[in-house]
Amino acid sequence: MTMQLDVVSAEESLFSGAVQELIAPGSMGDLGIMPRHSQLITTLKAGELKYKTGDGEVSLFVAGGIMEVQPSIVTILADTAVRSEDLDEQTAKDAQKRAEDALEGKDPEDLDYEAIRAELDAAKAQIEMIHRIGKTLR
Repeated sequence: MTMQLDVVSAEESLFSGAVQELIAPGSMGDLGIMPRHSQLITTLKAGELKYKTGDGEVSLFVAGGIMEVQPSIVTILADTAVRSEDLDEQTAKDAQKRAEDALEGKDPEDLDYEAIRAELDAAKAQIEMIHRIGKTLR
């Protein structure tokens, strides 16, 4: 039994096809979704989106977004999404450093703390995913 999964970001459509299951980084914790799941709309936090197709398991990094679940189709509208093979640890570390520096040294009136915090959380989640999937520094 399968369900349709569509994953899109502002930049591109990353996946559209049949999947057997998926695990998404919900804002309150990971969500396991199987075919015929109850209807659900939730926000996503930065983390690893995993889904299983007939060809095996696939991982994507999402930096937030929204997921809509219907019994036979799941739609993920990601703020940003990156295929696991395109992740770069140095780029993520640079983003983490920029966000930490911004939080430490600027005039509080000039900062958008929520945006900087989201960037920092996304960078940390990306580095964690890179280490979990065993990808080495390029």
